[in-house]
Amino acid sequence: MSQVLYAEKAGYHVLKFVSDVRLSLGPAISGFLSRLRELEDCRGMVVDLSETEAIDSTALGLIAKLGICCRETFAHTLSIVSPRQDITRLLQSMAMQEVSLITSEPLTARARLAELPREVASEEVLLKQVLEAHKVLMGLNEDNETKFKDLIESLQKEQNGKASPVAKTG
Repeated sequence: MSQVLYAEKAGYHVLKFVSDVRLSLGPAISGFLSRLRELEDCRGMVVDLSETEAIDSTALGLIAKLGICCRETFAHTLSIVSPRQDITRLLQSMAMQEVSLITSEPLTARARLAELPREVASEEVLLKQVLEAHKVLMGLNEDNETKFKDLIESLQKEQNGKASPVAKTG
């Protein structure tokens, strides 16, 4: 079962992504991001992908947002644990090293992990999250800009269409 687990110990925070991480986990990750900005004590942040089997670009964009938040809010670099070569190649192809430190070394400290609360989001909220996540990825490098330009344009058109419905006349 896909899930995002969370633990905190002495100001160090860990998110562990388990199984197949897709759009459906986006609201939980976004909710965590919102709460993270309000923390007073964040000495470090780790995203553990050691049990991740697959991860989509929306989740990658949310992790990139997490890396940017860590840098801008707490002046430290997000660490990503990725022992699987296929996942590491994907991270590198999306330029995640621009907002994080990627390592294959497993976590040594053990903390009691609990599942992040699952959040239900409307179609409009999900669309906004997907759009924002891909804009973050697009901003990491020129290659991503090329990869996601058409998708971003399409998502923006869809979002604009939902925001201002126009009656069609014959």
